[in-house]
Amino acid sequence: MAKQGGPSPMDVDVAAALLPPSSRFTAQQKGKGKVGTVRPGVGEKGGPWVEKYRPTSLSDVAAHKDIVETIDRLTGENKLPHLLLYGPPGTGKTSTILAVARKLYGIQFQNMILELNASDDRGIDVVRQQVQDFASTQSICFGTRANVKLVILDEADAMTKDAQFSLRRIIEKYTRNTRFCLICNYVSKIIPALQSRCTRFRFAPLDAKNISNRLRYVIEQEGLDVTDTGLSAVVRLSNGDMRKALNILQSTQMSSPHVSEEAVYLCTGSPMPKDIEQIAYWLLNESFVTAYQSVSQMKTLKGLALVDIVRELHPFVFCISMPAVVRVPLINALADIEYRLAFGTSEKLQLGALLSAFTHARSSLVAAAK
Repeated sequence: MAKQGGPSPMDVDVAAALLPPSSRFTAQQKGKGKVGTVRPGVGEKGGPWVEKYRPTSLSDVAAHKDIVETIDRLTGENKLPHLLLYGPPGTGKTSTILAVARKLYGIQFQNMILELNASDDRGIDVVRQQVQDFASTQSICFGTRANVKLVILDEADAMTKDAQFSLRRIIEKYTRNTRFCLICNYVSKIIPALQSRCTRFRFAPLDAKNISNRLRYVIEQEGLDVTDTGLSAVVRLSNGDMRKALNILQSTQMSSPHVSEEAVYLCTGSPMPKDIEQIAYWLLNESFVTAYQSVSQMKTLKGLALVDIVRELHPFVFCISMPAVVRVPLINALADIEYRLAFGTSEKLQLGALLSAFTHARSSLVAAAK
């Protein structure tokens, strides 16, 4: 019995009521809108573009046309298997399966889908209660071609081993009326028993062409002033992550009305290519003390992080002509420095280690030339 003054039962969204409470918020915190709910940014001015421009159909997915066509054909023939979608973040895994759901169920997809973020709801109790209760009930959905329901477990690689073993039996038991889609970044963290029960699709990082085309569409829709070098900088910093590219573009646009290459690098705090070239010149030509002072001063003035400098120096080293006996120890030293920085070590000490590695490489180059 509803309390007086509260919402009537007719005011409650039936689809939202069917979803477990824990599954209504976690994906929004991650930037992935829930099916059956209003995604933040959709229909709002100034909302996150990640949700505003999320593909709603399979034709809108930016890349992976071979995977999309395969899933589209299976969906059209009503032969959708259990799916395991894996790959780096921001490559379209969640967008693809949600587009499949919209095509498969139409306006009824809210009642036919259970979406859980397994990084939060990852215990065995969730599998035994929420997932099993949803999978065990027979679907009553009129007007759709398919009578199977869909369970989407996002970030399934964060599930405990016990939960995965429990899910294995549920997938076998309720295959007749339910399909499962596991989404993860690291397929090695999914037990082999689950992998063998699913059709696997790997979503590779998006190439620069696909990201550029999608960003140009967003720029046109938003009426932005973006230079070609600014667009190239966004694509380069995204590293194949469409979500990251949209976030960089939106944050840069908010900080500067004119999105140029310099504005993009200043907004993200990443070192510009010309700064990396200057740092490399100091490391390879100046004395130890002079190079240390110069790099430290640039880090302070431009607010650069040493780990970003090390990561940008890595591809730069491959562009320098040097013997393999010199390049191999230098690359190994860069990897060790990045590893140590990941554990919060002193940047001053690691900067000294970086200079030592290049000083040793320079000495090796001189010896090789003789």
